[in-house]
Amino acid sequence: MSTASAIGHGAAQRHAAAAYGLLGLPLAFVALPVYVHLPNLYAQQHGVPLAALGAVLLLSRSIDAVVDPWLGRWGDRLYRHSWRVVWLTAVLLALAVALGFAALFFPPAATLSPTGLLVWVAAALTLSHLAYSGLGILHQAWAARQGGGGAAQSRWVAWREGFALVGVLLASALPALWGWTLTTALLVFMLALGLLSWQRTAQQAASLAATPAGRVAHAHDHGAHEATSLWQPWKHAGFRRLLLVFMLNGLASAVPATLVLFFVQDRLQAPKAMEPLFLGLYFAAGALSFPLWLKVIDRIGLLRTWATGMALSVLAFVSVVTLGAGDTTGFLVVCAVSGMALGADLTVPGALLNQLIDRCGERGRTDGAFMGWWNLATKLNLALAAGLSLPLLGLWGYAPGQQGADAVLALGLAYGLLPCVLKLLAGLALYGGLMRRPDLILGPETAHPSA
Repeated sequence: MSTASAIGHGAAQRHAAAAYGLLGLPLAFVALPVYVHLPNLYAQQHGVPLAALGAVLLLSRSIDAVVDPWLGRWGDRLYRHSWRVVWLTAVLLALAVALGFAALFFPPAATLSPTGLLVWVAAALTLSHLAYSGLGILHQAWAARQGGGGAAQSRWVAWREGFALVGVLLASALPALWGWTLTTALLVFMLALGLLSWQRTAQQAASLAATPAGRVAHAHDHGAHEATSLWQPWKHAGFRRLLLVFMLNGLASAVPATLVLFFVQDRLQAPKAMEPLFLGLYFAAGALSFPLWLKVIDRIGLLRTWATGMALSVLAFVSVVTLGAGDTTGFLVVCAVSGMALGADLTVPGALLNQLIDRCGERGRTDGAFMGWWNLATKLNLALAAGLSLPLLGLWGYAPGQQGADAVLALGLAYGLLPCVLKLLAGLALYGGLMRRPDLILGPETAHPSA
């Protein structure tokens, strides 16, 4: 291939990956506002007790997390049928996402009793969560079904997660700047644009891969695989080991996400106006780091790149224990460096999972089941982070608003040291479980019977 044609081919691949990943932007709207904006909106404007609202949020998210594996199996059925069925289902799910989002932030509060308002919130939340999860699993599974090796899978995942981080930034800022009407309108517009971009990319990919052998491979053993697809991922040692690393690493990232505002307010004692700056820098650094991590993956591979990202994260958070009141500049550096490490965490695990699906011979068969269990693990990490870090802080003598020496020491240890310990455990699991046995995840030609 000539240099010019290689450049053109690379540009086409980037364009296809960007068009596919665009749907990640509006989907990010559904995740963040529910946890950041919704409690404040309903408590301040509608007088809903926080305890009742918290119970509704927990119940809805629990239902959503538990059904993810079944949504994955349902997605596999749709893909075995046809792309047209997948596309029509995605459109219906997008409509449900938009409807649930609008119902959450524009409730008919004046016509509902307090109990009725809670029921409304619970129904709208459950609709939003289930539609968001179903659409997200279909979107993720499509990339896994494309194959192409680690570099190709990294591009699909990086663009999807990069757009998701842009969506997080927009969802953080726009409600205050634009209000909920324009924010909801933007969500609907971006859902439509993301779906159309994905459809165009999928049609182009299908036209390139439309061979008789490919059609047979996607259509075979439909009935036999139907009953086993839900539990199929757990039969593979590579998946079990990858999921262990993913959960340890994800827990290490979720703990500081749970505690960051307490750390900023009580240990740094930073002005409230700086809180969006810290969060914005963290997510912006993550989004901007994707091209760098893709180059690193090309040079040293997926597993070593993930280990490098973990090391960078430990380097950032170990310095947190040295920060005190007023050290906002130092914390901005921590946010930038840990945000760069976030780029590796968002790019590599998803690409490894997609490559593992190829390694196990499950591409085009049970991709959705893999994605369902993966999403369940992601949501479980968030719950475990709160369940682990908040009680620990209480045992160590911290409560929100306390700024005594013992309280801020406990906060620094929980926010900075605990994630480092978890990251190091994840690194050990990565080395012992996958880097010493790369055949379990990267290469069918070197497969071991234990896989």
